[in-house]
Amino acid sequence: MSPDVGHEHGMTTLALLRRYVRPRAAPVRENCALCGAGLAAEHPHLLEPATRRLACACEACALLFTDRAGARYRRVPRGIRLLADFRLTDAAWDRLGLPIDLAFFLHNTAAGGVIALYPSPAGATESLVSPEAWDALAEENPVLRELEPDVEALLVNRVGGARDYFRVGVDECYKLVGLIRTRWRGLSGGHEVWEEIRGHFAGLKARSS
Repeated sequence: MSPDVGHEHGMTTLALLRRYVRPRAAPVRENCALCGAGLAAEHPHLLEPATRRLACACEACALLFTDRAGARYRRVPRGIRLLADFRLTDAAWDRLGLPIDLAFFLHNTAAGGVIALYPSPAGATESLVSPEAWDALAEENPVLRELEPDVEALLVNRVGGARDYFRVGVDECYKLVGLIRTRWRGLSGGHEVWEEIRGHFAGLKARSS
């Protein structure tokens, strides 16, 4: 074999190897949706009520939409509050008419009332809430009348005997939706996803004020 042939064979082998060795993916860097600035891992979110889309934002841009009625975006609150004294009987839960024991509730200005959303392998499924059932629940728990429309929610976890109730920004709720959508396996979800859900709520408790 001539030196040229050997060299050509070596180059061909190297080219083939490169096809099967994938470069390590670079970490995804998030940017502010308004100004394009790079963002830290923890950053504010904005909600566009007209579309219900969340947008990542830097602190400077998020400040522009703090307490601004009628603006295109609304800033999502970052506080997490565990509602240790929340009162919700099994009968009252049944009257809310949800098929699973995991959901979040918010006042949607476009719908003109309270809606419930519950996570599923396909994403968030929306359900209208009976005004009578919600008003009765708010009578028992006045904190529900303090929720900021569109951007703040009551997050409920009653799975497996849990009784966890939180006042949170909607971005925390959609994190849970994304977790279930990406981790769900088979009909029951699999052991891993339920461990992740328990870990998510444990994290909320640890961060609650």
